[in-house]
Amino acid sequence: MLIDDASTKGTEDAGKPAENGSQPLVRRTFAIISHPDAGKTTLTEKLLYEGGAIREAGEVFAKGNRRRARSDWMAIEQRRGISVTSSVMTFENDGIRFNLLDTPGHEDFSEDTYRTLTAVDSAIMVIDAAKGIEAQTLKLFEVCRLRGIPIITFINKVDREGLSPFALLDEIGDKLALDTVPMSWPLGMGGMFRGIYSFEEKRAWLADKASNAPCPAAIAVTGLDDPALLAGTGMRAGDSSLDDAALAADAFPEFLPAAFQSGDMTPVYFGSALRNYGVSSLLAALMRHALPPQPQPALPEPIDPAADHVSGFVFKMQANMDPNHRDRVAFMRVCSGTLKRGMKLDNSRTGKKLGLHNPIFFLARDRAITEEALPGDIVGIPNHGTLRVGDTLSERGGIQFTGLPDFAPEILRRIRLNDPMKIKQMRRAMLDLAEEGIARVFRPLVGSNWIIGVVGALQLEVISTRSEAEYGLPIDFEATMYETARWLDIPDDALNKRFVAAQRANLAEDEGGALVFLARNAWELARTQKEWPDVRFLTVRERVRMPETA
Repeated sequence: MLIDDASTKGTEDAGKPAENGSQPLVRRTFAIISHPDAGKTTLTEKLLYEGGAIREAGEVFAKGNRRRARSDWMAIEQRRGISVTSSVMTFENDGIRFNLLDTPGHEDFSEDTYRTLTAVDSAIMVIDAAKGIEAQTLKLFEVCRLRGIPIITFINKVDREGLSPFALLDEIGDKLALDTVPMSWPLGMGGMFRGIYSFEEKRAWLADKASNAPCPAAIAVTGLDDPALLAGTGMRAGDSSLDDAALAADAFPEFLPAAFQSGDMTPVYFGSALRNYGVSSLLAALMRHALPPQPQPALPEPIDPAADHVSGFVFKMQANMDPNHRDRVAFMRVCSGTLKRGMKLDNSRTGKKLGLHNPIFFLARDRAITEEALPGDIVGIPNHGTLRVGDTLSERGGIQFTGLPDFAPEILRRIRLNDPMKIKQMRRAMLDLAEEGIARVFRPLVGSNWIIGVVGALQLEVISTRSEAEYGLPIDFEATMYETARWLDIPDDALNKRFVAAQRANLAEDEGGALVFLARNAWELARTQKEWPDVRFLTVRERVRMPETA
């Protein structure tokens, strides 16, 4: 395998001075995607550690309340050891500002992950060496492919028993239709793990055979036959692991930046996030290969990051990051211009100006006010219900970013409140959570009982847990007569009136006022679709937030 000299094109500006100098920091905005338990959150913490953002990387322990992770700050996340909401972490390293978005791996939180992927330029795909490509990894990869997001692959847990490196690379090529280029190679796996060799950097990280210690410092080597490498691993020339590495160097294609950027090729790095093997190489790969801010799809035309006017879109809401203050923070991707603290931007949905008095950068739950943000940055905008997911903010107005999806829920439940006197507080809490996108709130046109809709069952646990922890409202859920929901696209007012009159008992409005059809079962949905062929029943809709007065 050869490393094309052009592979360094993405870092021509990597040596630029920090923003207190004459030039701004380079931006790299990326997400980490994986199937649950592939080690994504542990890798997130080790990247923060390698990047100097935290002094000590917290481990995700297998049992008990010692389980902790910097990016998992909710009580339910720490209890279960999984991510249930996207976290944003901003850190700087070697002249680059990284905006890292840690996404939920569990399929029940796919909506949050899909919307988060609209805000990134690159992604790291984490694969468990023992399990290969799993179902949720495949789904998330398809979203990346649809959006043209290039992927860097990290094969994790090579210090445990797993599939052979060649089998893993073949699976990536076969299932994902990607050309694979191994940039590093494990020297043995499981009980025979002796370290990691980097083709790209001509360095090796050698494991202590007598312990399970974290990764030591790298050593520079001239190649796989370097005496220092052989002595440090206890291997001899002709050892199968060394022969496999040599074969990989010759058998796979060279790395081509253009093929990577088009989504046809993925550089592959092997390692162990828990023991920190391969993490420094992955961080260096982000510096070398991850894309800088890219043009974003919008109406009336895509927005170039080099445009001089400020623009951005809200892709996530988070309520009660600080429960003591009942705060609400909108996460906005800056797409063009230089955003400065105190400036006022137009909201395309309301047609009103919004003052950015305290824009913030994040390290998970921690935050700091920023005076300036550039294209690629993710900023938090504290607000009190004035912003929603899908909103576009811009200096010149008339812009609407596109591509943020909503998914019709497949689980519908009625809320059972233990204290009926707190119904107003319950409805406020549910609307807050609906604005984050973790649930849909439906208000039937007939009757007064609100219905909660979610994509996955685990979301119900999150809603219940957060309702009690953040609002002091213990709630339960009970079954409804409905099984599924569909948004409606009705082409004209006359048809809309006839449909509402005929189907009023099965109709509701969501938290944004959009009309929704509630079906008791698949047969009823199919029958209604057949009876009303001019009405579109939508399982996915795009959050287009054009002016409400239009």
